[in-house]
Amino acid sequence: MSRSILRRLNQPLLPESSESDDGERGGSGEFNGASFTGAVFNLATTIIGAGIMALPATMKILGLIPGIAMIVLMAFLTDASIEFLLRFSNVGDQRSYSGVMDDSFGKPGRVMLQVAILVSNIGVLIVYMIIIGDVLAGKEEYGIHHAGMLEGWFGINWWNRRTFVLIITTLTVFAPLTCFKRIHSLRITSAISVALAVVFLIITAGITIIKLFTDGLMMPRLLPNVTDLSSFWRLFTVVPVLVNAYICHYNVHSIQNELEDPTRIKPVVRSALAMCSSVYVMTSLFGYLLFGDGTLDDVLANFDTDLGIPFGLILNDAVRFSYAAHLMLVFPVVFYPLRVNIDGLFFPAAPPLTSSESDLRFGSITAGLIAVIFLGANFIPSIWDAFQFTGATASVCIGFIFPAAVILKDRHNQATRRDKTIAIFMIVLAVFSNAIAIYSDAYALFKKNTYIFPM
Repeated sequence: MSRSILRRLNQPLLPESSESDDGERGGSGEFNGASFTGAVFNLATTIIGAGIMALPATMKILGLIPGIAMIVLMAFLTDASIEFLLRFSNVGDQRSYSGVMDDSFGKPGRVMLQVAILVSNIGVLIVYMIIIGDVLAGKEEYGIHHAGMLEGWFGINWWNRRTFVLIITTLTVFAPLTCFKRIHSLRITSAISVALAVVFLIITAGITIIKLFTDGLMMPRLLPNVTDLSSFWRLFTVVPVLVNAYICHYNVHSIQNELEDPTRIKPVVRSALAMCSSVYVMTSLFGYLLFGDGTLDDVLANFDTDLGIPFGLILNDAVRFSYAAHLMLVFPVVFYPLRVNIDGLFFPAAPPLTSSESDLRFGSITAGLIAVIFLGANFIPSIWDAFQFTGATASVCIGFIFPAAVILKDRHNQATRRDKTIAIFMIVLAVFSNAIAIYSDAYALFKKNTYIFPM
């Protein structure tokens, strides 16, 4: 590998001493480092995305006891996988996830990671934009029109149609927020994003409690209902969903590089995981208690119906709006590592994106990615089906398989027997469950298409 590429991989993604994009300066005119709280919120926002809406459905499949246990287990495994990456980045003097992969596996390992992040994050961001369009402008599905919030409030107008709504959202929200060169500049919007997820949780909990004392609720299933081999295999389909719910590995080093005290990255990670796990457990619990076996794969769809309580329609709109706003603010945090890895993949020897001489490249990559995501969300809405396969597979690689492979390679002889045992468990669990999930999704998709288009 050339010396320029090696310098690029070992160089921090963000300079330790430079002017802040949002005007934060110390007495000497230099950026003094990110705060602990801002780092926690940025990492928590990376974690809590669209996956939160799929968690109540995991309770329906697993039952409450195994479901909550799996959420906690995945948090511990995520913490372990991030610790693996941080340990080997310190030993190998690397400042990024791609640097760790390059150190362990050379250029092929780095490129595999960057491609996985490209596939995963572009897919996730397209899905975010599709969901935002569905919530605000509505959608057509199998000939049935589902009205969006703006149509419900103001009727059908040219300005609340899907394409126009997404253009305005892109120009007024996504474009400005993706122009920051420091992820710490997003700390306030990240805090608001987490707060909006908590608002969704509070509303869901409130509705559940009201329903409990007025109409009563069905006793939830505590254990999975396994009646045949098919229902047994279905239990494993929740693993990719839970892995996706905790993916944040690609932003950990960026956040560490900006911290005022980079050695505090482990408490940052554990605080963010504890916060997100609490939100996940409560959301899963109240969502499943509220809708029971009627819980849909995306629980947001359950809020399209009459809840049968006073102000039910207002609460439905509050849930949908808070979720759409939450995704708008998650978008730039997930976009940040996508841009960094695209740049590293196609311009490995160029100066970092944070340098002043990279402004044109920074703007071009940002504009190009936003255009691709916008076009995907508007003209290929069925891309959701495609990313059931590619997105889930890439995320499992980023979260479990690559960190475990670094431990098993153990280039610096730092892994203990316990580390290698956990790494093997991660790989076996990821590969086995993902294979079953892909097969189940492919089979369900085939059955759906056969039903819609009978031969």
